[in-house]
Amino acid sequence: MPPLDAYSQIVTRVAAELTGKVASLRVPQPGSRRTGESLGSAVVYTSDGFLLTNAHVVGSAQSGTASFGDGTSVPFTTVGADPLSDLAVLRAAGPTPAPAELGEADELVVGQLVVAVGNPLGLAGSVTAGVVSALGRSLPTRSGSAARLVEDVIQTDAALNPGNSGGALADSQAKVVGINTAVAGVGLGLAVPVNATSRKIISTLMQHGRVRRAYLGLVSAPAPLPAPQRERWGRANGLRVAEVVPGGPAARAGLRSGDLLLTAAGQPVEKAQDLQRLMFDDAIGRPLAITVFRNGALVDVIAQPDELVAA
Repeated sequence: MPPLDAYSQIVTRVAAELTGKVASLRVPQPGSRRTGESLGSAVVYTSDGFLLTNAHVVGSAQSGTASFGDGTSVPFTTVGADPLSDLAVLRAAGPTPAPAELGEADELVVGQLVVAVGNPLGLAGSVTAGVVSALGRSLPTRSGSAARLVEDVIQTDAALNPGNSGGALADSQAKVVGINTAVAGVGLGLAVPVNATSRKIISTLMQHGRVRRAYLGLVSAPAPLPAPQRERWGRANGLRVAEVVPGGPAARAGLRSGDLLLTAAGQPVEKAQDLQRLMFDDAIGRPLAITVFRNGALVDVIAQPDELVAA
């Protein structure tokens, strides 16, 4: 048999390293299809049984079952979930495989190879590969009647299907750089990045079971600054407002679709994460000064973030 090409060697190495560390989840969900349960994936996070998955995978469920590639199954309980980041922490009530090694999503570049490991449609140990298609996206989602925005997601063309949610998105070193969160369309997958912000969220969930999050109500994406503003601000990009959630804090402050965010709380805003890292409990109900570029002029507004309330 001829040796594998370099691409195949990377994918098979990542698959061998991670498939055993990604669980298949069965989560009781009253009214969900005919089986009364939803399917998903989860990544082993610590050696003492903490698992990472998506908030939308567990929903309001407090328990379920995690199954691993070696044939073992263990019950789990939900430690906490954060709808805004779509992250949740589970605790397995039994032995689990060794934890996956986490990477750093902030070091990703567009075009970089990534490998998705999960359990689409309940099929354990499925592996797909692709590239990072874009970074810093915001994803509008809906949970019942409540609108949500998942900020700063990674866009990839690695094939994802129902059940992949909560699984691992890994780099060529088998380090987990994202938690797969959604199938946005044909050839388009999204993942929550593993970075300083998400690590803070995970740590808070492990300690307190919930994260108090501030909420602005924006859909945004990085965009280049006009040349004069590049010179003035000493940087190339701002954050373009693609959509403002009606009735949300951003809308009440007068922010509009098309605005180019330059600063928030006096800090530069170049990507979704710059805004997201401000959206924790100490921002709730407090004035947040925002400067935007609109129709050739600088505009200052004061927003007052709400607390994100679970559906």
